[in-house]
Amino acid sequence: MKLDTIIAVKDIEKSVKWYEQVFNFKNLHGGNHFAILTTQNNDIVLCLHPWEQDDHPTMRDQEITPGNGLILYLKTDKMEEIRENARKVNAKIDEDIHINPKPNKREFSMWDLDGYYIIVTEYHEYEG
Repeated sequence: MKLDTIIAVKDIEKSVKWYEQVFNFKNLHGGNHFAILTTQNNDIVLCLHPWEQDDHPTMRDQEITPGNGLILYLKTDKMEEIRENARKVNAKIDEDIHINPKPNKREFSMWDLDGYYIIVTEYHEYEG
């Protein structure tokens, strides 16, 4: 089983560009109705869907706070590169690179264009 997370965004093209610039993702699905963002190895990471289209119950009202109760937690071995890319696009940084004491890993956090909260951390496996 695999989970493909879909988030609602106000402007597919702007959001795709932002995710491409920050994370170096590719979009497998063209147009302004849906985006499938993948790694360079074609692993699906995130899907983008416009607000108020197709009558999905959780995407009907773009006036709600996006991502309430959701953290996009991305594990990577390219954290410094991603942080530099975030700086180049003037991403809104919440916490700069620091050690999170619970997993004892380096991470930083930011918001995307639509207000989704993203934590970028050193790649690690979860330990029981």
